[in-house]
Amino acid sequence: MSTLTQQFQLIDFDKVGLFINGKWIHEGSKGTFDVVNPSTKQVIAKVPKGGSTEAKQAINAAEVAFPIWTKLTAQERGYYLLKIRDLMLEHKEEIGTIISLEMGKAYTEAVGEVTYAASFLTWYAEEGKRVYGETIPASDASKRLMVIKQAAGVVAAITPWNFPIAMMTRKIGPALAAGCTSIVKPASQSPLTALAFARIVELAEVPAGVINIIVGATGEISNEIFESDVVRKVSFTGSTEIGKDLVKASAKTLKKLSLELGGHAPFLVLEDADIEQAATGAILSKFRNAGQTCVCANRIFVHKNVAEQFKEAFVKKAEKLIVGESIDATVQVGPLVNAEGLLKVEEQVQDAVNKGAKIETGGEKIDSLEGFFYKPTILSGVTSDMIIMSEETFGPVAPIVEFESIDEVIQEANSTQYGLAAYVYTRDLATAITVSERLEFGIIGLNDAAPGVSQAPFGGIKHSGYGREGGHQGISDYLEEKYISIQI
Repeated sequence: MSTLTQQFQLIDFDKVGLFINGKWIHEGSKGTFDVVNPSTKQVIAKVPKGGSTEAKQAINAAEVAFPIWTKLTAQERGYYLLKIRDLMLEHKEEIGTIISLEMGKAYTEAVGEVTYAASFLTWYAEEGKRVYGETIPASDASKRLMVIKQAAGVVAAITPWNFPIAMMTRKIGPALAAGCTSIVKPASQSPLTALAFARIVELAEVPAGVINIIVGATGEISNEIFESDVVRKVSFTGSTEIGKDLVKASAKTLKKLSLELGGHAPFLVLEDADIEQAATGAILSKFRNAGQTCVCANRIFVHKNVAEQFKEAFVKKAEKLIVGESIDATVQVGPLVNAEGLLKVEEQVQDAVNKGAKIETGGEKIDSLEGFFYKPTILSGVTSDMIIMSEETFGPVAPIVEFESIDEVIQEANSTQYGLAAYVYTRDLATAITVSERLEFGIIGLNDAAPGVSQAPFGGIKHSGYGREGGHQGISDYLEEKYISIQI
Protein backbone atom coordinates (compact mmCIF):
# COMPACT_ATOMS: atom_id res chain seq x y z
CA MET A 1 0.00 0.00 0.00
CA SER A 2 2.88 2.41 0.64
CA THR A 3 3.80 2.68 -3.06
CA LEU A 4 0.18 3.39 -3.93
CA THR A 5 -0.17 5.97 -1.18
CA GLN A 6 2.60 8.11 -2.66
CA GLN A 7 0.27 9.07 -5.50
CA PHE A 8 -2.15 10.94 -3.25
CA GLN A 9 -2.30 14.31 -1.56
CA LEU A 10 -5.82 14.12 -0.15
CA ILE A 11 -5.75 10.76 1.58
CA ASP A 12 -3.23 8.31 2.98
CA PHE A 13 -4.51 4.79 2.32
CA ASP A 14 -2.43 3.57 5.26
CA LYS A 15 -4.08 5.96 7.68
CA VAL A 16 -7.69 6.85 6.98
CA GLY A 17 -10.29 8.07 9.44
CA LEU A 18 -13.90 9.09 9.89
CA PHE A 19 -14.69 12.81 9.76
CA ILE A 20 -16.84 14.15 12.60
CA ASN A 21 -17.18 17.74 13.77
CA GLY A 22 -14.24 18.82 11.65
CA LYS A 23 -11.90 16.24 13.19
CA TRP A 24 -10.50 12.88 12.08
CA ILE A 25 -11.24 9.73 14.05
CA HIS A 26 -8.76 6.97 13.27
CA GLU A 27 -10.19 4.28 15.54
CA GLY A 28 -13.69 2.97 15.03
CA SER A 29 -15.81 1.60 17.83
CA LYS A 30 -16.43 -1.50 15.70
CA GLY A 31 -12.82 -2.08 14.65
CA THR A 32 -11.88 -1.85 10.97
CA PHE A 33 -13.00 -3.23 7.62
CA ASP A 34 -11.14 -3.88 4.38
CA VAL A 35 -11.57 -2.01 1.13
CA VAL A 36 -10.87 -4.32 -1.80
CA ASN A 37 -9.85 -3.33 -5.31
CA PRO A 38 -12.26 -5.34 -7.53
CA SER A 39 -9.78 -5.31 -10.41
CA THR A 40 -7.16 -7.21 -8.41
CA LYS A 41 -9.01 -8.54 -5.32
CA GLN A 42 -6.27 -6.92 -3.22
CA VAL A 43 -6.94 -5.03 0.02
CA ILE A 44 -5.99 -1.40 -0.57
CA ALA A 45 -7.00 0.09 2.79
CA LYS A 46 -8.34 -0.68 6.24
CA VAL A 47 -10.99 1.80 7.31
CA PRO A 48 -12.22 2.50 10.85
CA LYS A 49 -15.62 0.87 11.31
CA GLY A 50 -18.04 3.21 13.00
CA GLY A 51 -21.29 2.32 14.70
CA SER A 52 -23.80 3.82 17.10
CA THR A 53 -21.13 5.80 18.96
CA GLU A 54 -19.90 7.60 15.88
CA ALA A 55 -23.42 8.13 14.54
CA LYS A 56 -24.46 9.86 17.77
CA GLN A 57 -21.35 12.03 17.65
CA ALA A 58 -22.05 13.03 14.05
CA ILE A 59 -25.71 13.83 14.75
CA ASN A 60 -24.74 15.93 17.76
CA ALA A 61 -22.08 17.80 15.75
CA ALA A 62 -24.57 18.56 12.98
CA GLU A 63 -27.15 19.71 15.53
CA VAL A 64 -24.70 22.13 17.16
CA ALA A 65 -23.55 23.46 13.79
CA PHE A 66 -27.05 23.95 12.39
CA PRO A 67 -28.00 27.32 14.00
CA ILE A 68 -24.65 28.76 12.94
CA TRP A 69 -24.77 27.48 9.36
CA THR A 70 -28.41 28.32 8.71
CA LYS A 71 -27.88 31.94 9.82
CA LEU A 72 -25.36 32.47 7.04
CA THR A 73 -26.74 34.13 3.94
CA ALA A 74 -27.35 32.07 0.83
CA GLN A 75 -24.41 33.88 -0.77
CA GLU A 76 -22.13 32.92 2.11
CA ARG A 77 -23.16 29.26 1.96
CA GLY A 78 -22.73 29.33 -1.80
CA TYR A 79 -19.20 30.62 -1.32
CA TYR A 80 -18.29 27.46 0.61
CA LEU A 81 -19.92 25.23 -2.01
CA LEU A 82 -17.86 26.86 -4.72
CA LYS A 83 -14.67 26.48 -2.69
CA ILE A 84 -15.40 22.75 -2.38
CA ARG A 85 -16.14 22.58 -6.10
CA ASP A 86 -12.89 24.28 -7.05
CA LEU A 87 -10.86 21.95 -4.85
CA MET A 88 -12.66 18.91 -6.28
CA LEU A 89 -11.81 19.98 -9.81
CA GLU A 90 -8.23 20.74 -8.83
CA HIS A 91 -7.90 17.18 -7.53
CA LYS A 92 -10.23 15.44 -10.02
CA GLU A 93 -7.57 13.04 -11.33
CA GLU A 94 -6.69 11.94 -7.81
CA ILE A 95 -10.33 11.49 -6.81
CA GLY A 96 -10.99 9.64 -10.06
CA THR A 97 -8.09 7.32 -9.29
CA ILE A 98 -9.51 6.58 -5.83
CA ILE A 99 -12.96 5.84 -7.31
CA SER A 100 -11.40 3.53 -9.87
CA LEU A 101 -9.29 1.68 -7.33
CA GLU A 102 -11.97 1.06 -4.74
CA MET A 103 -15.05 0.25 -6.84
CA GLY A 104 -13.72 -0.58 -10.30
CA LYS A 105 -15.04 2.26 -12.43
CA ALA A 106 -12.95 2.84 -15.55
CA TYR A 107 -10.50 5.66 -14.77
CA THR A 108 -11.60 8.05 -17.53
CA GLU A 109 -15.22 7.56 -16.55
CA ALA A 110 -14.36 8.05 -12.88
CA VAL A 111 -12.69 11.40 -13.59
CA GLY A 112 -15.81 12.34 -15.53
CA GLU A 113 -17.89 11.52 -12.47
CA VAL A 114 -15.91 14.05 -10.44
CA THR A 115 -16.70 16.77 -12.97
CA TYR A 116 -20.36 15.74 -12.93
CA ALA A 117 -20.37 15.79 -9.12
CA ALA A 118 -18.88 19.28 -9.09
CA SER A 119 -21.70 20.54 -11.30
CA PHE A 120 -24.20 20.01 -8.48
CA LEU A 121 -22.21 22.30 -6.23
CA THR A 122 -22.12 24.96 -8.94
CA TRP A 123 -25.86 24.68 -9.49
CA TYR A 124 -26.90 24.76 -5.85
CA ALA A 125 -24.48 27.51 -4.89
CA GLU A 126 -26.65 29.63 -7.18
CA GLU A 127 -30.01 27.93 -6.59
CA GLY A 128 -29.75 28.65 -2.85
CA LYS A 129 -30.10 32.32 -3.74
CA ARG A 130 -33.43 31.62 -5.42
CA VAL A 131 -35.34 30.19 -2.45
CA TYR A 132 -38.23 32.61 -2.77
CA GLY A 133 -41.15 33.11 -0.40
CA GLU A 134 -44.45 34.72 -1.30
CA THR A 135 -47.05 37.22 -0.16
CA ILE A 136 -50.73 36.31 -0.17
CA PRO A 137 -53.61 38.77 -0.61
CA ALA A 138 -55.42 38.96 2.75
CA SER A 139 -59.16 38.73 3.22
CA ASP A 140 -58.94 41.28 6.05
CA ALA A 141 -57.60 44.78 5.42
CA SER A 142 -55.84 44.72 8.77
CA LYS A 143 -53.77 41.65 7.96
CA ARG A 144 -50.73 40.85 5.87
CA LEU A 145 -50.00 37.25 4.89
CA MET A 146 -46.65 35.82 3.89
CA VAL A 147 -44.85 32.49 3.41
CA ILE A 148 -41.16 32.01 4.06
CA LYS A 149 -38.96 28.98 3.47
CA GLN A 150 -36.45 27.78 6.04
CA ALA A 151 -33.93 24.96 6.28
CA ALA A 152 -35.43 21.64 7.37
CA GLY A 153 -32.66 21.04 9.92
CA VAL A 154 -30.13 18.25 10.23
CA VAL A 155 -30.25 15.85 7.28
CA ALA A 156 -28.66 12.48 6.52
CA ALA A 157 -27.45 11.27 3.13
CA ILE A 158 -27.03 7.53 2.59
CA THR A 159 -25.10 7.10 -0.64
CA PRO A 160 -24.35 4.11 -2.93
CA TRP A 161 -21.03 2.66 -4.03
CA ASN A 162 -21.55 2.99 -7.79
CA PHE A 163 -21.37 6.80 -7.88
CA PRO A 164 -19.48 7.51 -4.67
CA ILE A 165 -18.95 11.24 -5.17
CA ALA A 166 -21.74 12.30 -7.56
CA MET A 167 -24.49 10.91 -5.34
CA MET A 168 -22.93 12.66 -2.36
CA THR A 169 -22.81 16.14 -3.92
CA ARG A 170 -26.26 15.64 -5.46
CA LYS A 171 -27.60 15.29 -1.91
CA ILE A 172 -25.50 17.59 0.26
CA GLY A 173 -25.23 20.34 -2.38
CA PRO A 174 -28.91 21.31 -2.05
CA ALA A 175 -28.92 20.49 1.66
CA LEU A 176 -26.11 22.89 2.44
CA ALA A 177 -27.45 25.53 0.05
CA ALA A 178 -30.79 25.42 1.88
CA GLY A 179 -29.07 25.91 5.23
CA CYS A 180 -29.11 22.32 6.51
CA THR A 181 -26.21 20.51 8.15
CA SER A 182 -25.46 16.91 7.28
CA ILE A 183 -24.36 13.40 8.13
CA VAL A 184 -23.13 11.36 5.17
CA LYS A 185 -23.07 7.57 5.34
CA PRO A 186 -21.31 6.23 2.20
CA ALA A 187 -21.33 2.59 1.14
CA SER A 188 -18.66 0.35 2.63
CA GLN A 189 -17.53 -0.74 -0.85
CA SER A 190 -16.38 2.81 -1.67
CA PRO A 191 -15.65 4.80 1.51
CA LEU A 192 -12.27 6.20 0.45
CA THR A 193 -13.80 8.60 -2.07
CA ALA A 194 -16.05 10.03 0.64
CA LEU A 195 -13.12 10.39 3.02
CA ALA A 196 -11.08 12.14 0.33
CA PHE A 197 -14.05 14.46 -0.07
CA ALA A 198 -13.96 15.07 3.69
CA ARG A 199 -10.38 16.27 3.30
CA ILE A 200 -11.57 18.71 0.64
CA VAL A 201 -14.25 19.94 3.06
CA GLU A 202 -11.49 20.48 5.59
CA LEU A 203 -9.31 22.36 3.07
CA ALA A 204 -12.30 24.52 2.14
CA GLU A 205 -12.57 25.50 5.82
CA VAL A 206 -16.24 24.59 6.02
CA PRO A 207 -17.36 25.18 9.63
CA ALA A 208 -17.03 22.13 11.88
CA GLY A 209 -20.09 19.90 12.05
CA VAL A 210 -21.67 21.08 8.80
CA ILE A 211 -20.54 17.94 6.93
CA ASN A 212 -19.83 14.75 8.89
CA ILE A 213 -18.83 11.53 7.13
CA ILE A 214 -19.08 8.15 8.86
CA VAL A 215 -18.80 4.61 7.53
CA GLY A 216 -19.08 1.20 9.13
CA ALA A 217 -21.86 -0.84 10.67
CA THR A 218 -24.77 0.09 8.42
CA GLY A 219 -27.50 -1.22 10.72
CA GLU A 220 -26.26 0.63 13.80
CA ILE A 221 -25.65 3.89 11.96
CA SER A 222 -29.03 3.76 10.22
CA ASN A 223 -30.82 2.98 13.47
CA GLU A 224 -29.32 6.02 15.15
CA ILE A 225 -30.28 8.21 12.21
CA PHE A 226 -33.85 6.98 12.07
CA GLU A 227 -34.39 6.95 15.84
CA SER A 228 -33.16 10.52 16.20
CA ASP A 229 -35.64 13.40 16.33
CA VAL A 230 -32.75 15.69 15.47
CA VAL A 231 -32.42 14.28 11.93
CA ARG A 232 -35.36 15.75 10.03
CA LYS A 233 -34.76 14.38 6.55
CA VAL A 234 -32.99 11.42 4.95
CA SER A 235 -32.00 11.07 1.31
CA PHE A 236 -31.23 7.50 0.23
CA THR A 237 -30.01 5.98 -3.01
CA GLY A 238 -29.97 2.20 -3.12
CA SER A 239 -32.10 -0.89 -3.56
CA THR A 240 -35.89 -0.89 -3.51
CA GLU A 241 -35.93 -3.50 -0.74
CA ILE A 242 -33.86 -1.35 1.61
CA GLY A 243 -35.80 1.74 0.59
CA LYS A 244 -39.04 0.11 1.71
CA ASP A 245 -37.45 -0.75 5.06
CA LEU A 246 -36.42 2.88 5.48
CA VAL A 247 -39.98 4.05 4.83
CA LYS A 248 -41.09 1.90 7.75
CA ALA A 249 -38.22 3.12 9.91
CA SER A 250 -39.07 6.75 9.17
CA ALA A 251 -42.60 6.45 10.55
CA LYS A 252 -41.58 6.67 14.21
CA THR A 253 -40.15 10.17 13.84
CA LEU A 254 -42.06 11.16 10.67
CA LYS A 255 -38.91 11.99 8.75
CA LYS A 256 -39.02 13.45 5.29
CA LEU A 257 -37.57 10.99 2.77
CA SER A 258 -36.16 11.17 -0.72
CA LEU A 259 -35.70 7.73 -2.24
CA GLU A 260 -33.89 6.94 -5.48
CA LEU A 261 -34.26 3.20 -5.73
CA GLY A 262 -33.88 0.39 -8.24
CA GLY A 263 -34.53 0.58 -11.95
CA HIS A 264 -35.16 -1.75 -14.86
CA ALA A 265 -34.88 0.64 -17.77
CA PRO A 266 -36.39 -0.21 -21.16
CA PHE A 267 -34.50 0.96 -24.26
CA LEU A 268 -36.87 1.28 -27.22
CA VAL A 269 -35.51 1.27 -30.77
CA LEU A 270 -38.45 2.12 -33.02
CA GLU A 271 -38.68 1.25 -36.70
CA ASP A 272 -37.67 4.71 -37.89
CA ALA A 273 -34.76 5.14 -35.47
CA ASP A 274 -31.28 6.17 -36.54
CA ILE A 275 -29.74 2.74 -36.02
CA GLU A 276 -26.16 3.93 -35.67
CA GLN A 277 -27.22 6.51 -33.09
CA ALA A 278 -29.33 3.93 -31.23
CA ALA A 279 -26.52 1.36 -31.15
CA THR A 280 -24.06 3.98 -29.86
CA GLY A 281 -26.58 5.05 -27.23
CA ALA A 282 -27.18 1.47 -26.15
CA ILE A 283 -23.43 0.96 -25.66
CA LEU A 284 -23.17 4.09 -23.52
CA SER A 285 -26.25 3.33 -21.46
CA LYS A 286 -25.68 -0.39 -20.97
CA PHE A 287 -21.94 -0.72 -20.47
CA ARG A 288 -21.16 2.47 -18.56
CA ASN A 289 -19.72 1.48 -15.18
CA ALA A 290 -19.89 -2.16 -16.36
CA GLY A 291 -23.69 -1.93 -16.33
CA GLN A 292 -23.75 -1.03 -12.65
CA THR A 293 -26.05 1.98 -12.80
CA CYS A 294 -29.68 2.24 -11.76
CA VAL A 295 -30.59 3.93 -15.06
CA CYS A 296 -28.73 1.68 -17.48
CA ALA A 297 -30.57 -0.05 -20.32
CA ASN A 298 -31.71 -3.37 -18.89
CA ARG A 299 -34.27 -4.41 -21.51
CA ILE A 300 -33.60 -3.51 -25.12
CA PHE A 301 -36.71 -3.63 -27.32
CA VAL A 302 -36.06 -3.40 -31.07
CA HIS A 303 -38.64 -3.31 -33.86
CA LYS A 304 -38.47 -6.57 -35.81
CA ASN A 305 -37.90 -4.78 -39.13
CA VAL A 306 -34.62 -3.26 -37.91
CA ALA A 307 -33.62 -5.91 -35.36
CA GLU A 308 -30.89 -7.53 -37.45
CA GLN A 309 -29.43 -4.19 -38.48
CA PHE A 310 -29.39 -2.95 -34.88
CA LYS A 311 -28.01 -6.21 -33.51
CA GLU A 312 -25.15 -6.22 -36.01
CA ALA A 313 -24.17 -2.64 -35.15
CA PHE A 314 -24.59 -3.20 -31.40
CA VAL A 315 -22.50 -6.38 -31.33
CA LYS A 316 -19.75 -4.81 -33.43
CA LYS A 317 -19.47 -1.90 -31.01
CA ALA A 318 -19.62 -4.13 -27.92
CA GLU A 319 -16.79 -6.31 -29.18
CA LYS A 320 -14.55 -3.25 -29.53
CA LEU A 321 -14.92 -2.28 -25.88
CA ILE A 322 -11.67 -2.55 -23.94
CA VAL A 323 -12.07 -4.53 -20.72
CA GLY A 324 -9.39 -4.53 -18.07
CA GLU A 325 -8.01 -3.20 -14.81
CA SER A 326 -9.99 -0.05 -14.14
CA ILE A 327 -7.05 2.21 -13.36
CA ASP A 328 -5.75 1.82 -16.94
CA ALA A 329 -6.78 4.99 -18.79
CA THR A 330 -7.41 3.02 -22.00
CA VAL A 331 -9.95 0.70 -20.36
CA GLN A 332 -13.64 1.29 -21.05
CA VAL A 333 -15.23 -1.48 -18.97
CA GLY A 334 -13.90 -2.40 -15.55
CA PRO A 335 -14.87 -5.19 -13.16
CA LEU A 336 -18.03 -5.87 -11.22
CA VAL A 337 -17.80 -4.48 -7.71
CA ASN A 338 -17.56 -7.83 -5.92
CA ALA A 339 -18.04 -11.59 -6.16
CA GLU A 340 -21.78 -11.32 -5.44
CA GLY A 341 -22.26 -8.96 -8.36
CA LEU A 342 -20.37 -11.29 -10.68
CA LEU A 343 -22.35 -14.32 -9.53
CA LYS A 344 -25.66 -12.54 -10.15
CA VAL A 345 -24.64 -11.77 -13.73
CA GLU A 346 -23.54 -15.36 -14.34
CA GLU A 347 -26.81 -16.73 -12.98
CA GLN A 348 -28.96 -14.43 -15.09
CA VAL A 349 -27.10 -15.28 -18.28
CA GLN A 350 -27.25 -19.01 -17.56
CA ASP A 351 -30.98 -18.81 -16.84
CA ALA A 352 -31.57 -16.99 -20.13
CA VAL A 353 -29.51 -19.51 -22.12
CA ASN A 354 -31.28 -22.43 -20.44
CA LYS A 355 -34.60 -20.93 -21.56
CA GLY A 356 -33.54 -20.44 -25.18
CA ALA A 357 -31.63 -17.16 -25.41
CA LYS A 358 -28.68 -16.94 -27.79
CA ILE A 359 -25.36 -15.36 -26.81
CA GLU A 360 -24.41 -12.94 -29.60
CA THR A 361 -21.17 -11.94 -27.90
CA GLY A 362 -19.57 -12.38 -24.47
CA GLY A 363 -21.42 -14.61 -22.06
CA GLU A 364 -18.58 -15.54 -19.72
CA LYS A 365 -16.34 -14.20 -16.99
CA ILE A 366 -12.74 -13.36 -17.84
CA ASP A 367 -10.51 -15.80 -16.01
CA SER A 368 -7.32 -14.29 -17.42
CA LEU A 369 -7.87 -11.23 -15.24
CA GLU A 370 -7.58 -11.36 -11.44
CA GLY A 371 -10.69 -9.41 -10.56
CA PHE A 372 -14.45 -9.75 -10.96
CA PHE A 373 -14.59 -9.34 -14.74
CA TYR A 374 -17.35 -10.35 -17.11
CA LYS A 375 -17.30 -9.88 -20.87
CA PRO A 376 -19.72 -7.32 -22.35
CA THR A 377 -22.59 -9.58 -23.31
CA ILE A 378 -25.50 -9.34 -25.73
CA LEU A 379 -28.34 -11.86 -25.73
CA SER A 380 -30.97 -12.33 -28.43
CA GLY A 381 -34.10 -14.45 -28.47
CA VAL A 382 -34.94 -13.20 -24.98
CA THR A 383 -38.42 -13.90 -23.60
CA SER A 384 -40.43 -12.53 -20.68
CA ASP A 385 -40.04 -15.68 -18.54
CA MET A 386 -36.29 -15.13 -18.18
CA ILE A 387 -35.07 -13.67 -14.88
CA ILE A 388 -33.13 -10.95 -16.69
CA MET A 389 -36.42 -9.45 -17.90
CA SER A 390 -37.87 -9.00 -14.42
CA GLU A 391 -34.85 -8.37 -12.18
CA GLU A 392 -32.30 -5.57 -12.38
CA THR A 393 -29.03 -7.07 -13.63
CA PHE A 394 -26.45 -4.51 -12.50
CA GLY A 395 -23.91 -5.94 -14.89
CA PRO A 396 -22.70 -5.78 -18.52
CA VAL A 397 -25.45 -7.88 -20.09
CA ALA A 398 -27.86 -6.56 -22.73
CA PRO A 399 -30.96 -8.65 -23.58
CA ILE A 400 -32.61 -7.90 -26.93
CA VAL A 401 -36.34 -8.42 -27.46
CA GLU A 402 -38.08 -7.89 -30.79
CA PHE A 403 -41.50 -6.21 -31.06
CA GLU A 404 -44.01 -5.41 -33.80
CA SER A 405 -46.17 -2.49 -32.64
CA ILE A 406 -45.78 0.60 -30.49
CA ASP A 407 -48.72 -0.36 -28.30
CA GLU A 408 -47.12 -3.74 -27.68
CA VAL A 409 -43.71 -2.36 -26.72
CA ILE A 410 -45.13 0.32 -24.43
CA GLN A 411 -47.11 -2.33 -22.59
CA GLU A 412 -43.96 -4.46 -22.24
CA ALA A 413 -41.83 -1.52 -21.18
CA ASN A 414 -44.32 -0.53 -18.48
CA SER A 415 -44.80 -4.09 -17.20
CA THR A 416 -42.39 -3.69 -14.31
CA GLN A 417 -42.64 -2.47 -10.74
CA TYR A 418 -39.82 -0.02 -11.48
CA GLY A 419 -40.23 3.43 -12.97
CA LEU A 420 -36.90 5.22 -12.93
CA ALA A 421 -35.61 5.72 -16.48
CA ALA A 422 -36.53 4.75 -20.03
CA TYR A 423 -35.00 5.45 -23.45
CA VAL A 424 -36.67 5.95 -26.82
CA TYR A 425 -34.99 6.20 -30.22
CA THR A 426 -37.12 7.55 -33.09
CA ARG A 427 -36.93 10.25 -35.76
CA ASP A 428 -40.66 11.02 -35.75
CA LEU A 429 -41.63 14.01 -33.60
CA ALA A 430 -45.22 12.97 -32.91
CA THR A 431 -44.16 9.44 -31.98
CA ALA A 432 -41.40 10.79 -29.75
CA ILE A 433 -43.88 12.92 -27.81
CA THR A 434 -46.67 10.37 -27.48
CA VAL A 435 -44.40 7.47 -26.53
CA SER A 436 -42.58 9.60 -23.96
CA GLU A 437 -45.90 10.59 -22.42
CA ARG A 438 -47.13 6.99 -22.22
CA LEU A 439 -44.03 5.51 -20.62
CA GLU A 440 -44.39 5.21 -16.83
CA PHE A 441 -40.94 6.41 -15.83
CA GLY A 442 -39.59 9.49 -14.09
CA ILE A 443 -36.82 10.10 -16.64
CA ILE A 444 -37.01 9.72 -20.42
CA GLY A 445 -33.92 9.78 -22.62
CA LEU A 446 -35.28 10.67 -26.05
CA ASN A 447 -32.50 9.83 -28.50
CA ASP A 448 -30.31 10.52 -25.46
CA ALA A 449 -28.49 7.80 -23.53
CA ALA A 450 -27.18 10.14 -20.81
CA PRO A 451 -30.00 12.46 -19.68
CA GLY A 452 -28.71 13.20 -16.17
CA VAL A 453 -27.64 16.82 -15.54
CA SER A 454 -27.47 18.95 -12.41
CA GLN A 455 -30.07 21.45 -13.58
CA ALA A 456 -32.85 18.92 -14.20
CA PRO A 457 -34.86 16.73 -11.76
CA PHE A 458 -33.72 13.12 -11.35
CA GLY A 459 -35.95 10.49 -9.75
CA GLY A 460 -38.48 7.76 -10.31
CA ILE A 461 -42.05 6.63 -9.74
CA LYS A 462 -43.65 3.35 -8.66
CA HIS A 463 -41.14 1.14 -6.80
CA SER A 464 -38.24 3.30 -7.95
CA GLY A 465 -38.95 5.76 -5.17
CA TYR A 466 -40.06 9.37 -4.79
CA GLY A 467 -38.59 12.82 -4.49
CA ARG A 468 -36.32 14.51 -6.99
CA GLU A 469 -32.63 15.40 -6.97
CA GLY A 470 -31.19 18.05 -9.25
CA GLY A 471 -32.90 21.09 -10.72
CA HIS A 472 -34.81 23.63 -8.69
CA GLN A 473 -36.91 20.70 -7.45
CA GLY A 474 -33.91 19.20 -5.67
CA ILE A 475 -33.70 21.85 -2.98
CA SER A 476 -37.37 21.82 -2.02
CA ASP A 477 -37.20 18.70 0.18
CA TYR A 478 -34.57 20.41 2.34
CA LEU A 479 -36.89 23.33 3.08
CA GLU A 480 -39.93 23.84 5.28
CA GLU A 481 -42.62 26.37 4.46
CA LYS A 482 -43.74 28.68 7.23
CA TYR A 483 -46.91 30.75 6.94
CA ILE A 484 -46.94 34.05 8.84
CA SER A 485 -50.18 35.99 9.40
CA ILE A 486 -49.61 39.57 10.58
CA GLN A 487 -52.27 41.68 12.29
CA ILE A 488 -51.44 45.37 11.83
